[in-house]
Amino acid sequence: WRYLFPLGPINRCMDSASAGPSAGGGGEGSSSGGLGDAGPPRAATTPSRYESQKRRDWNTFLQYLRNHKPPLALARCSGAHVIEFLRYLDQFGKTKVHAPGCAFYGHPSPPGPCACPLRQAWGSLDALIGRLRAAYEESGGTPETNPFAARAVRIYLRDVRESQAKARGIPYEKKKRKRAPPAAGQPHPAGESSSSTALSGGSCGSGAGEGSGPPPRGSSSS
Repeated sequence: WRYLFPLGPINRCMDSASAGPSAGGGGEGSSSGGLGDAGPPRAATTPSRYESQKRRDWNTFLQYLRNHKPPLALARCSGAHVIEFLRYLDQFGKTKVHAPGCAFYGHPSPPGPCACPLRQAWGSLDALIGRLRAAYEESGGTPETNPFAARAVRIYLRDVRESQAKARGIPYEKKKRKRAPPAAGQPHPAGESSSSTALSGGSCGSGAGEGSGPPPRGSSSS
């Protein structure tokens, strides 16, 4: 997202934040021994790649609110404004999403070019919303008022995923978990373990009264 807006003030802010603690941490090394000033403060001032990306995304969203017509305050931001922001980002996307009338609709690897527009990929939007949701609460917002966690945003992301899956021929359905075949000499009792395994998703945690291991050989249920 650093290509959306100029990041000169953001970079200067990051440089001053990284230079501040290191400049003031060396004055007390003679009295305390200097062990606490050398390692931990420097490690704390080096943000991870995720934190740096989250900070850039958050500043990009705040700048979008300032450029909104009329300007929009963060306290009045809702899920509808978040969806508007995601649609605004589509103009910077690099993922070809075929329209239903396109000859390549549903093909994961089309053999030639087409006039269909470029969009933001669903995975990029989903990761962006996760970072903005965390940044909102780190900035003092509450989970109850978090616009990035709104139900409308989740529905929008789900629709984008499904539409892009159909346009590009990528199935997103959840795969059914395959049950392991029974070991030799230990057949499943007919009509009993098949239903409990299907409901619980595995052999552990099935119905009450069942043991943790297979029934002994030769035992019969009355």
